[in-house]
Amino acid sequence: MPADGDRLLRQAITYGGGWTIVLGTAALLGAAAELLLPAALGLAVDAALGDASSWWPLAACGIVVVIVATDTLATLAGGTGTARTTARLRHRLLRHLLALDPRHAARRPVGDLIGRLVGQAADAGQAGATVVLGLTAVLPSAGSVVALLLLDWRLAVTFGAGLVLLAVLLRAFLTDASAAAGDYLRAQGRIAGRLAEALHGARTIAAAGTVRAEIDRVLAPLPELRTHGTRTWTTLARASARTAAVAPMLQLAIVAVGGWSVTEGRLTPGQLFAAVQYAALGAGLGTVVATLNRLVRTRAGAQRVAAALTEPVRTYGTATLPAGTGRLELCGVTVRADDGRPVLDGIDLRVPAGTTIAIVGPSGSGKSSLAAVAGRLRDPDAGAVLLDGVPLCRLSRTALRDAAGYGFERPVLIGDTIAEVIALGRDPETVATVAGPDRVPREIVTAARAAAIDEFVERLPDGYRTRLDAAPMSGGETQRLGLARALHARRLLILDDATSSVDTATEHRIAGAIAAHADRRTRMIVTHRVATAAAADLVAWLDDGRLRGVGRHRDLWRDPDYRAVFQPPAVPGPAPAGQPVEAVR
Repeated sequence: MPADGDRLLRQAITYGGGWTIVLGTAALLGAAAELLLPAALGLAVDAALGDASSWWPLAACGIVVVIVATDTLATLAGGTGTARTTARLRHRLLRHLLALDPRHAARRPVGDLIGRLVGQAADAGQAGATVVLGLTAVLPSAGSVVALLLLDWRLAVTFGAGLVLLAVLLRAFLTDASAAAGDYLRAQGRIAGRLAEALHGARTIAAAGTVRAEIDRVLAPLPELRTHGTRTWTTLARASARTAAVAPMLQLAIVAVGGWSVTEGRLTPGQLFAAVQYAALGAGLGTVVATLNRLVRTRAGAQRVAAALTEPVRTYGTATLPAGTGRLELCGVTVRADDGRPVLDGIDLRVPAGTTIAIVGPSGSGKSSLAAVAGRLRDPDAGAVLLDGVPLCRLSRTALRDAAGYGFERPVLIGDTIAEVIALGRDPETVATVAGPDRVPREIVTAARAAAIDEFVERLPDGYRTRLDAAPMSGGETQRLGLARALHARRLLILDDATSSVDTATEHRIAGAIAAHADRRTRMIVTHRVATAAAADLVAWLDDGRLRGVGRHRDLWRDPDYRAVFQPPAVPGPAPAGQPVEAVR
């Protein structure tokens, strides 16, 4: 983990590009000017006493101008480089997160990932500026030793001994602060993750009347956060106090040794003044402490970002599909849960092109997992899935998404307008046309009609160009809009309970529109409804992760275990009077 974070830190330094070079140049020039200033001021003092050239006061003023100019340029370059690096890190992390297998992405709370994307990426984005300023922050101390050595070796020895003591103190600070910062960010991530979960389930919490309990759950890591935060600031305060105590004593030692050298005739009054200035410059390690604290946060942020970047992403091939209309084959497909338990176990299934196949089975039988591997929302742990003879893992991203589409039970709508929601996954030029002032492309209207959402959209103030946040929708309307988005699929349409929230008449209309599709693409429908299974060409019956039967609904209906799949669970107590529930055969 630390190695990954340090590697990302080194990469982030290069992301600033030319601005990092400008920052380094300005910081070096500024540090050099700061080292020259005490000498120039000392000579200016001697000039006032008549022992040096009268030009030295002007030279000192020029050096001050250089210091101001380089400080201004360094601030500009540091801020711009940090912004550029942060943006690149966020884009890289976001692309990585969106490329993850959904199973891997679900292992991390959404709030924690947002914290890494927004907060820790910004911390890591300061890598270039922090490292450059950290390196140049030690130049005044190193340069002061050299300058004092040129004035009097006794001064250099005295000052060097003090710097060794300060370095030991700062090393302990760096170790303690790094551990505290990492623990703080981890606790912060847990709070963010729980908060995102609570906001997503706000209606459930309100209905259950558990608001206070949920607040306590979200804030449970707060004492730990406080402990780590207090530890961080205590460590920083301790380091600052130590340097603040040692630095004045070091300056007093330089004054004493320098005064003795003046009385012995080894130094002039101006050189003593310069020596005192160098001591103040070199021992003023408050900037070094602040830079080290910044480096600790930057390194901790880089480690948090790197941890997310180490998750394996889904890879795609370069193959395209041959001519065909969606022949689907699952060969020995096995899918395991995170604990190793088989969710699907050795599934062999052949679906002829243009077939409508219903996937049925009791809850937990693996229906949604089968739907996920059929369109490569998830890769099987064993076996292969082929579409028109080509393994899905060999298809390019474009070929796969053009061929397969998903309609979900609870779809997440993505886009600014209704038209952009439906156009998601299509060619970018189509989306650009949608956003213009002209008419909406015909394929979007056709998809809306097939999903029976067109009448709802046409009643909106701006029709298909209505903003999504200005179009309040019921669960059924949201589901139908998600279905319209999935209908771009040319060869394989997968519906995972995608019409569970619509009424029977609307579902019948949707089923008719889908079945009448001109290219007769293959349709896989996960369902709990008898009527949907009866209308399908084939039914795949899953039971405990195994394929128990494949055939026509009326043939499978002879098996009482198959009929039990569609019957509601028995309720304890006396059986109600009346006729049994009628089933479609």
